[in-house]
Amino acid sequence: MNPTDEQSTDRYPTSLRMLHWLRAALVAGLLWAGWHMTGMPDEVASKFELYYPWHKSFGVLTFLVVLVQIALRLHSPRLPQPPGTLAKHERFVSRLAQRVMYALLVIVPLMGYSMSSTYTMSDGVFFFGINLPELLAKNDDWFVVFQWLHKVLAYTLLGLILLHIAGALKHRFYDKDPRSDVLRRML
Repeated sequence: MNPTDEQSTDRYPTSLRMLHWLRAALVAGLLWAGWHMTGMPDEVASKFELYYPWHKSFGVLTFLVVLVQIALRLHSPRLPQPPGTLAKHERFVSRLAQRVMYALLVIVPLMGYSMSSTYTMSDGVFFFGINLPELLAKNDDWFVVFQWLHKVLAYTLLGLILLHIAGALKHRFYDKDPRSDVLRRML
């Protein structure tokens, strides 16, 4: 193998690294805002005038960032593979968690969009001032289903993110072999 080939697969491309950290910040903010706003009393005006519209806008933005990430990943010729120093079960869990996280990063915003689209009292989904078309019929029974799915899948995503962070930190600070440090590939 050519040394430059080895270097090219040692780290993710700059575009994917930047999108990873942008997405991480957006998702952290969305999870916090979703948890915070749903705990607010309905009488608090900022809940519906500030939190919900911004949560929707940043949710759509995050969805678009994820779609760009997926497209870049699919078209990147060589991406880093899990280090051979990791145990077989760690490589399996890493790949599985990554795939499920990407699936949830697509599904959770779609459930949020579906919630807003079907709720009879919703003003729709705004994307930084642009009113997006509502593709689903207003139906409060379906809203309840989408709301439940959005919440449960968002908490599932949070759990996977915590597992992802714990794994990266374990490999960086606990593993004896420095080649197991997967975090450096994203820095």
